[in-house]
Amino acid sequence: MLYPYTKRFTWACHIVLGIALGLAPLGAWIGVTGEWAVAPVLLALGVTLWVAGFDIVYACQDTEFDRNEGLHSIPAAFGIKRGLEISTAFHVIAPLLLIVVGVMSGLQWLYFIGVAIAVFLLIRQHRIVSAQDLSKVGVAFFNLNGYLSVELFVFAILDLLLLK
Repeated sequence: MLYPYTKRFTWACHIVLGIALGLAPLGAWIGVTGEWAVAPVLLALGVTLWVAGFDIVYACQDTEFDRNEGLHSIPAAFGIKRGLEISTAFHVIAPLLLIVVGVMSGLQWLYFIGVAIAVFLLIRQHRIVSAQDLSKVGVAFFNLNGYLSVELFVFAILDLLLLK
């Protein structure tokens, strides 16, 4: 609910959206265990950066509209090219955090295969969208991110169920 309003006053709206979704695994952890731990905090940060990164990609197609309407976004504030660079940085850090979470949590090879596939999907997303060609934003945003969220979840669950 807060995300659309943040577009009225800050380019960091993508991070607000990421935080909204990133809090889910942290909240689930606390709800189940009743305590804080570093691994779910890092997972929440990883999800935050992943979501913020793909929201920046999606926002690139609205850059002119945002500027004309006085709305804020990273692409509107810094340009599409710089926005995609920021998204790439977020998408480099997010899988690194997922790797740390896997190591800290004692997850095994199936989880890390899932992270590797996620990295492939993120790379693919950034290869098909550029400042000069935004025609595949829908594929990057809807398809590749959809695959990423499902496959990473499936590999993490399989790791926990089959290898523990």
